[in-house]
Amino acid sequence: MTIRVLLADDEPLLRMAFTMVLDAQPDMEVVGEAGDGAEAVRLARRLRPDVVLMDVRMPGTDGIEATGRIVRNRRQTRVLILTTFDLDEYAFAGLRAGASGFLLKNALPEELLTAIRSIASGDAVVSPRITRRLLENFAHGLPTGGAPPDGGRLELLTPREREVLVEVARGLSNTEIAAELHLAEATVKTHLGRILAKLELRDRVQAVVFAYENRLVHPA
Repeated sequence: MTIRVLLADDEPLLRMAFTMVLDAQPDMEVVGEAGDGAEAVRLARRLRPDVVLMDVRMPGTDGIEATGRIVRNRRQTRVLILTTFDLDEYAFAGLRAGASGFLLKNALPEELLTAIRSIASGDAVVSPRITRRLLENFAHGLPTGGAPPDGGRLELLTPREREVLVEVARGLSNTEIAAELHLAEATVKTHLGRILAKLELRDRVQAVVFAYENRLVHPA
């Protein structure tokens, strides 16, 4: 399968560098380039890429707003946020907007390629542990009062699925969850798949965000 990639960055030279790296790969193709968030949304709707490399700081519509609009318009398209710092508010906002991960702009080409392939295959680039650190560092952005934003969807989960979701939000791997809950690792994977399907979440990272936003777990 060829991974169709859309580049969204306001620096033409950076887009050129990304294009050279990606088009040299036998399994990747750059299908479009956008210089701002609004253009990225338009191109994503028309070109239907598998992955969007999304810069955050762009004129007009920024990368965070563009990410949210792209994810809402086409759930099959995954967004990889490009950020300057590994724990900044932009990465946090990007994950909440629906990105499947973030990557430092100074990442090595091999890291970029691995990230794109991971996202295209349905995985998340950011580990749950890093996501937890993001949420704990920016806890002020989480809901603190009233009903949880998606509390009703929690009723779709069985008690065991809730337990698994809590452990995922704590940053545990499937192997660690299996040991913690005395389950087979394959059973944990099955539960996680059902959790994602019931809650209409794309990946493990989004499950962590959901758990924190709905107060199943709380920042330390």
